[in-house]
Amino acid sequence: MKTLTDLKRFNMIEQQIRTWDVFDALILDLYNKIKREEYVPELYKKIAFTDTQIPLKHKQYMLAPKQEARVLQSLQLKPTDTILHVGTGTGFFAALLASLSKHVVTMDLYENFLDDAKSIHQKDNLLNLTYINDDGVQGNLDFAPYDVIVFTGGVPKEPLGLREQLKIGGKLFLFEGTETLMQANLIEKVGQNEYEYKSVFEDVIPFLVMKGKPSKFIF
Repeated sequence: MKTLTDLKRFNMIEQQIRTWDVFDALILDLYNKIKREEYVPELYKKIAFTDTQIPLKHKQYMLAPKQEARVLQSLQLKPTDTILHVGTGTGFFAALLASLSKHVVTMDLYENFLDDAKSIHQKDNLLNLTYINDDGVQGNLDFAPYDVIVFTGGVPKEPLGLREQLKIGGKLFLFEGTETLMQANLIEKVGQNEYEYKSVFEDVIPFLVMKGKPSKFIF
C-alpha cells in the first residue's frame, strides 16, 4: 500500500520534474531510489517534495527538485564519469551524481555539511565519493581531469582555469549572471583548446559562497 510520502514523491516527479521537460527515465526513477526526505533538515521534512528551495544552515539553500533534475538531464552522465561537484550542502545532489557515475569529488566551504552528507551517503551505500572542505571556485587539480564539473551555486561569470580541468569530451555546468537574471550554461570541451557553449535554461539561484566574500549559495 502506498503511503502519503509515496504519493507526495509521485506528485513531485509527475507535476514538477516532468513539467520542466525532464523525461529521462533513469533520472525519474532515481528520485524513487534516493529518498529526498532523508537529506532535508528535520524542520523542513514536510516540504521535502515541494517546488521550493529549502533553507539550510549558514543561510544556504537546497535546490528545488525540478532544478536538480534538469541539471542532471543536461549532463547526460555515464557510469564511467569522474565528477567534480561544487556545493555539497545536504548531500542530496551529490548522491544523485554518485548514483549515475564512477566517482564524485564534492566540495563545500562548510565542514559540517560534508560530515552530515557523508553520514547519509554511507547509509545509502554510496561509497564512491571524496569530500573536500573548500569553496571549489577554482576547481580541484588533485583529481583532474574530470568528465564533468558542475556548480550548484551561481557565479557572475565562469572562473578562470575551470574548463582546462576537463577531459576532452568533458562538460562544465554553471549558473552565470546577476541576482535577477542567470543562465544555466553547459560548456563542452571538444578539442585540446576547443569548446562548445550552450545555454540550457534561465533560472536565478543564490551565488556561490567564496572564501572571504560572504554570499548565498544554493545546493
